[in-house]
Amino acid sequence: MRYHSLRAFVHGEPVLSASLVCAVISMFFAPPSAAYLGYIDTRVLILLFCLMAVVSGMQKYGVFDLLAQKLLAGRHALRTIVLLLTLLPFFTSMAITNDVALITFVPFAILVLGLVGQRALLIPVIVLQTVAANLGSMVTPVGNPQNLFLYASYELSAGQFFGVVLPFALVSLVGVAALALCRKSCTLQVSFAEPKQITDDKRVTFFGVLFILCLLTVFHVLPDLALLGLVCLSLLLIDRDIFRRIDYGLLLTFVCFFLFAGNIGSLDGVRTSLQNIVSSSPLLASLAASQIISNVPAAVLLRSFTENWQALLLGVNIGGLGTPIASLASLISFRFYAHTPEAKPGRYLAWFTLINVVGLVILVALAWVLGYLG
Repeated sequence: MRYHSLRAFVHGEPVLSASLVCAVISMFFAPPSAAYLGYIDTRVLILLFCLMAVVSGMQKYGVFDLLAQKLLAGRHALRTIVLLLTLLPFFTSMAITNDVALITFVPFAILVLGLVGQRALLIPVIVLQTVAANLGSMVTPVGNPQNLFLYASYELSAGQFFGVVLPFALVSLVGVAALALCRKSCTLQVSFAEPKQITDDKRVTFFGVLFILCLLTVFHVLPDLALLGLVCLSLLLIDRDIFRRIDYGLLLTFVCFFLFAGNIGSLDGVRTSLQNIVSSSPLLASLAASQIISNVPAAVLLRSFTENWQALLLGVNIGGLGTPIASLASLISFRFYAHTPEAKPGRYLAWFTLINVVGLVILVALAWVLGYLG
């Protein structure tokens, strides 16, 4: 019974499981001490917790479902429908993270394409949505966990951050939009049997205010402890159910990787080896690491070995393209598709690999042109 429970846990939380194993193994080489407390970046954990709580609240009360239906209801050209389904996760991931954007809009795409009789487009559309969410999320510090971590860890300003990522975001936007528009021209009617609406205007407004406070904290206007107090008190008074919707596994994953990175960094031999690898090209090192352990752990692990935040930031964001585990949000899309009738996982992975490799080559080439590879 315990074996089956453990197997189910590992299957459901592969990154958390890996992070726990890494943290425990590292403790044999660097035994627990007071130094452990210094490894954990509490500001990042607070920001992640608060953002997840606020986004969960907005999702619960129908904000994103309503947005999607407003944009897609009515008569549209097929290429317009595909474009909207692609750009929804691209832009919303900037605020609600890539995984939440895909959890929200991939099932919506499956529904819409079924309604208009275009299920043959499921694979290219879901793959495009996945790539769009992974690339769109790099645009803001709150778009994904690794950005939030690096933004806080390097104490970046908004100008520094956006100055690096915007050229890549613009190229990404043009690329995914061009692919989305490569469709035959026909007009389709989209209608929904159950129109969505916001279920509680006052609570949505309140969560909107909390989201603004989260952004102010990210940009160092509001203290993080003050934000934590406000969010927790608000949830206790307004909607305690939100506490159950927060991804505590992600928070624990960060704690484990903080410990792992700290312990590894305390070992002279390992530290020297990693410094040598990362110093040659932080961007390529972080991109390669992302393909194996995914981009969030790669950012936490390599942060201690370079002050070249520009290359590391780009490496873990561009590195979200590539293998399905490079960005774990990609697994969310694959899981949704695999549960559709007559799913063809092999064909899906072929499409996924092709588009990801093309995107990866283009963005790495742009990084080389802009001088970030050295």
